[in-house]
Amino acid sequence: SHSQRWPAMHSHEWLQRRGRALVALALALTMSLTVLSTSGVLGTPLQSAGSMMARRLPGARSARVSRRNAIVPCAMKYNKLGNSDLVVSEVCLGTMTWGEQNTEDEGVEQLRTAFDDMGINFLDTAEAYPIPLKAETQGRTDRTIARWMKESNIARDKVVLATKVCGNSDGLTWFRKNGEGTKVSYDQIIESVDASLERLNTDYIDLLQIHWPDRYVPLFGANRYKIGEERDSIPFEEQVRAMGDLIKQGKIRYWGLSNETPYGTMMMVKAAEKLGVPPPVSIQNSYSLLVREFESGLTEVCSPRHENIGLLAYSPLAGGVLTEKYEKGLAKDIPGSISFLGTKTGTTARWRLLQLRVTPRLLGSTTCPRPSLRSCSASRGRSFHPQSSAQRQWSN
Repeated sequence: SHSQRWPAMHSHEWLQRRGRALVALALALTMSLTVLSTSGVLGTPLQSAGSMMARRLPGARSARVSRRNAIVPCAMKYNKLGNSDLVVSEVCLGTMTWGEQNTEDEGVEQLRTAFDDMGINFLDTAEAYPIPLKAETQGRTDRTIARWMKESNIARDKVVLATKVCGNSDGLTWFRKNGEGTKVSYDQIIESVDASLERLNTDYIDLLQIHWPDRYVPLFGANRYKIGEERDSIPFEEQVRAMGDLIKQGKIRYWGLSNETPYGTMMMVKAAEKLGVPPPVSIQNSYSLLVREFESGLTEVCSPRHENIGLLAYSPLAGGVLTEKYEKGLAKDIPGSISFLGTKTGTTARWRLLQLRVTPRLLGSTTCPRPSLRSCSASRGRSFHPQSSAQRQWSN
């Protein structure tokens, strides 16, 4: 209980203030990187050769956000994504719950609110959605988006539509016609895009991303590389060649990466240069106050001075852990959700370790005893099914 961790006097009020401050910090930290090409981390923006200043698009609508019963007018900002010509809203709408945790009607209503009221022009889906991955629900998210685009009569060029092709998984046997597991092979990439275009009822995709790599990498919460788990994988050149052909065919405009490492990113860039294919323009990785691996190597790779690859930061609230809703029992675990997959427990452990470091500095080590490490020892989780997805600003 909080009374065991903190001084009884004013503890509840202080925890509320701390929670609000950390959520604000997490969002601010994430927004400094989200969809910039690429802003530096921790308040040190890096300028690219092009026009990288946030700007308002003509006719962009102002949003009105309710905070503590007050209506605060604000306006969406827009940024150029990497080396592409895509100009995207600073907030991208994630979609992975539509068709599972949210109904189709709720998904359509969220899209209307995002595009009509909030000035968002960027949404992210995947062939795998909704989460959790199930054969009977796969594709519902795309069909929700298709329904909204049809009913809203929105011009196609007013929507920046991103989707993702599944990475390597022997267990995902319902995605391909041959009944085999998913791979990032040439044929499977082409098949995936054709199926996505049909579900989305559109002629082209603005941004196609590789959801997770074909080769072994630590995924979805894990952050330690294990050499013993390395395996044969689809060559980088084959994956890039598929992207190049899809661009030539007009089925996609640009391509990007997701849940990728510095090594993988540079190998993709190298392969694109060798084959004469446009390089990846974005990378969608988890980034928050608790998950900050991007800062150690990928920031240098993605810098405008180097490869100029824009970061799409997903899970800025660390799967909701930074809101403390799990600590306070305000949210129930949903089977197949981020907590069910083991990622929440890992980020919760990081959150508690952060408390260990920060708390004495805030309140003084003589007045605020440190919380026990006992709860951290059991907070080691590892995901089984892929759990990526788009920015969780909306759902959390």
